[in-house]
Amino acid sequence: MTVTVRFCGAARTVTGSCYLVQTPSGRLLIDCGLFQGQKTLKELNYNPFPFRPADIDAVLLTHAHIDHSGLLPKLVREGFGGRILATRGTIDLCSWMLPDSGGIQESEVAALNRRNAARGRPEVTPIYTEADAKASLQSFQPVEYETWTGVMPGVRARYWNAGHLLGSASIEIEFDGAGSGGQPLRLLASGDIGPDAKLLQPDPKAPTGFDYVISESTYGDRIRAKTTPEERRQRLASEVRDAAAAKGALLIPAFAVERTQELIVDLVDLMERGDIPAAPIFLDSPLAIHATEVFREHAESLDPNIDVNRLFNSQHLRFTETVDESKAIAKLTGFHIIIAASGMCDAGRIRHHLKRWLWTSRATVLLVGFQANGTLGRFLQDGAKAVRIQGDEIKVAARIRMIDDYSGHADGAEIARWIAARRPVQRGVFLVHGEEEAIAGMAERISERIVPAAKLFQPVLDDIYELSTPEPALMDVSRRRRLAPEAVTHLDWHNDMSKLVLDINDRIQAAADDRARGVIIRRLKRALEEAG
Repeated sequence: MTVTVRFCGAARTVTGSCYLVQTPSGRLLIDCGLFQGQKTLKELNYNPFPFRPADIDAVLLTHAHIDHSGLLPKLVREGFGGRILATRGTIDLCSWMLPDSGGIQESEVAALNRRNAARGRPEVTPIYTEADAKASLQSFQPVEYETWTGVMPGVRARYWNAGHLLGSASIEIEFDGAGSGGQPLRLLASGDIGPDAKLLQPDPKAPTGFDYVISESTYGDRIRAKTTPEERRQRLASEVRDAAAAKGALLIPAFAVERTQELIVDLVDLMERGDIPAAPIFLDSPLAIHATEVFREHAESLDPNIDVNRLFNSQHLRFTETVDESKAIAKLTGFHIIIAASGMCDAGRIRHHLKRWLWTSRATVLLVGFQANGTLGRFLQDGAKAVRIQGDEIKVAARIRMIDDYSGHADGAEIARWIAARRPVQRGVFLVHGEEEAIAGMAERISERIVPAAKLFQPVLDDIYELSTPEPALMDVSRRRRLAPEAVTHLDWHNDMSKLVLDINDRIQAAADDRARGVIIRRLKRALEEAG
């Protein structure tokens, strides 16, 4: 029995998680996520899949985050007719997250098409619509943790709590007769692994003894300082007190699911204890509001020491679901807190608040999660002096701060311990879902000490490995690659262009007089003419 895996996403990047596993009895996907970040990657969302959706028999979904689930509506619309197997928590979250994603894409494309019409450019169509997303929900089928489920003839799967998000899972898969001596071939896909002592979730679980492990490595090159829940709250309190002293808005771009709920719990607790000034906390995200309701419904599966219902009903918390309610926040001038999606500042209402506040030193932007390469959040994290938001140039005068305590991902040491606990791993560990430096750091951390170097693999986008051989065999995919490997790992020309425009504006504004500005403009024109 021959088994192959193709890395269709999250290979040398943290988004677009999607692995195609092919067996003689059928094809399955592990995740089918949206690419985020630089435009070269995001354009893959609009392009055809690297497989025929109608040929896929099943999808095994690790969790609801859009970089893992966000292309499922497109998959269904384009012919997939099988089951999407996921935990009940994941299904409940996807019932809100996927339609929200479709709605955002429709509104973003509508705004883009208005600009394109003014510039004489062709219209763009959304990747999928809200209606497509709602239709795809009919394909979901719930599975229970730690219970075997038949996927297709000769293939079964078992889900283990990954401790990353409500409903998140690492997925154990067995392929009959594909292992050594006719035994089942055993594979474990980590999904995203939660850190130790996460606020709302239990520690991750999984069994031992595999042929292969596909492991995330988002923070593979980093180790966080050890912390306690109280130390985390006090670090947050310090940032809030500094923001309050500036007498402006505290903007928190937050992932609508889990990160937002954790922040609400700690902010309300700190206010009730008097550790930070009492102020309105605006939850300005319809998706986050609905996700919070899902958390209420699953309160029994969360940390029993936290009274979720009481904290979510706090008088300090304000839900702003409609556009008019969101716009009304812009009229406030004193200290207040706005939590809005998206976590990487690439879409959603947070961009409108950034346009309103980013240029003033009275504002604070607090980043609380991973910022992928090429995203607006990453540029802010890296100290950009100016950014472009929806075509407008905005100077960055606000304080840009970051707290890593709310990350939903294990750090390098925690991932290493998780991999070590899966031993023996007979044939290989594939490091995925990380940028190049993170994957290299993860490989260095576990090489020889935990896994022999010869059994560590760092696939690039569209690599295909045969798994049923004694050692994984890399197949020739030179004609199947959608992008050159360097196009995945480096910032693209779109990012270079945005930076160039900002640099030109700065240089012209800094020129001594109109004559000097004219000299710069003439030189630029001459350079363009010579390039043409």
